[in-house]
Amino acid sequence: MTTELFWLTLTALMTALFWMPYVLNRIAVSGLGGALAGTSPTDKSHSAWANRAIRAHTNAIENLAIFAPIVLTAHALNISNGATKAAVVVFFFARLGHFVVYSAGIPAARTLAFTAGWLAQIAIIASILRWI
Repeated sequence: MTTELFWLTLTALMTALFWMPYVLNRIAVSGLGGALAGTSPTDKSHSAWANRAIRAHTNAIENLAIFAPIVLTAHALNISNGATKAAVVVFFFARLGHFVVYSAGIPAARTLAFTAGWLAQIAIIASILRWI
């Protein structure tokens, strides 16, 4: 497995687990029965951090929808270099940081983490297009 595919897999796994903290909050707020009954993600009885975590998770999914195809395109074209290897690692940690600081309500750090992930995607695209 290439470095790029390894980090793509870890990123997909991480994104798949981002629901856990806010569902635990649903259980704490509504009880297990309330959470199992289908509590709405927009329910105002959730903690503010949990509502931010829901939005951070949604944003992570939206970015995974861009990240995965570009990593798979690079792999299909047999493009793997220092830029792509660094970019997938940066993307993973940027998205992890984004989830944490978004959930914590730290706007400036959230923007910086988002930007780091976006630049990592651009680096992979630039490699595909042979710009770097």
